[in-house]
Amino acid sequence: MGGRDPEWIETVVVGGGQAGLAVGHHLARRQQPFVILDANDRIGDPWRNRWDSLQLFTPARLNGLPGWPFPASGWTLPGKDDVADYLEAYATRFELPVRTGVRVERLGRAADRLVVTSRERRFEADNVVVATGGFQSARVPAFAGELSPSIVQLHSSQYRRPSQLKPGDVLIVGAANSGADISLELSRSHRTFLSGRHPGSEPARPGSAWDRIVTPPLWFVASRALTAHTRPGRKIRSTVLSRGHPLARVKPKDLHAAGVQRLPRTVGVRDGLPVVEDGRTLAVANVIWCTGFRPDFGWIDLPVFDESGQPEHDRGVTAEPGVYFVGLPFLFTLTSSLVGGVGRDAEYIARHISGRGRSSRDFNDPTRGKPAISGFSRRSDH
Repeated sequence: MGGRDPEWIETVVVGGGQAGLAVGHHLARRQQPFVILDANDRIGDPWRNRWDSLQLFTPARLNGLPGWPFPASGWTLPGKDDVADYLEAYATRFELPVRTGVRVERLGRAADRLVVTSRERRFEADNVVVATGGFQSARVPAFAGELSPSIVQLHSSQYRRPSQLKPGDVLIVGAANSGADISLELSRSHRTFLSGRHPGSEPARPGSAWDRIVTPPLWFVASRALTAHTRPGRKIRSTVLSRGHPLARVKPKDLHAAGVQRLPRTVGVRDGLPVVEDGRTLAVANVIWCTGFRPDFGWIDLPVFDESGQPEHDRGVTAEPGVYFVGLPFLFTLTSSLVGGVGRDAEYIARHISGRGRSSRDFNDPTRGKPAISGFSRRSDH
């Protein structure tokens, strides 16, 4: 941490993705002092580091952050680099005070102050917004380490393109959207097996004519009616958090037509090879784990978690004064973690922070350093 004095900032936002930027936008509108800390070298890097062919399932018209629509034709499906560049341009457009390359290692409390610690800096704040999302740590089964070292293993977060794989068969473990998308891509160059339960399919394929008809009302229902405060919303929330989302782009018939062979769950290893639930051993050269992510909040040293280790909150507001979460899956609605859906939660949290009032501390006290006052562009009105 070094010998530097702590820096006082009224609100610290941890995470510079879509959630953190949306919170920053609304804090700036309310003229609240804040800073956004992000561990990456550039805003948008988590998107840039996904596989090359990744596209969103929602059209550009539904992917704008507060104050600036996504700069693309309304029904196009943005690629992952388009999203990354948009987020970076958004931070510049609204002059948001983002500090990149700052990895937060601990959030705790000292008396009446929240303390945010990185390797070289220490920040003190009245409010901290955790906007790191719920997908920080790749989930891989424990038996993955028993596979033969001759097998190429990648998690979906490490997969970029087919050229990373060896010649020979490939097993995709996990049949949700990532697994289905990657399976279809790899089927053009490898014999491909897809292991896992079919999670169901959405009614319309992204970009289709039918999608243009059903998506607007479905988006309204998903972002307005299905909330954590309604009975239908709570039922959907439980299903989504436990089973994941249904297939959006790739349908079972697409996989069948491409020659992808469906298999039951992968349950272990025998003689260095993966074994599926029906007892078959697969002599594959490659395994891609599309087994999802788990949240990583081990750096938060505050009583804001339930018995299962998940953040305990009401619409992102915790019982710990000044501590908030934004960008979690179904934080309040089905769209809470999406680029185009996070703005509503961000506004709610910014309004809550503004309502708490400014700290009584003297912001001109040189021993506390200068607060980070964010800029706000008038372009937000257009």
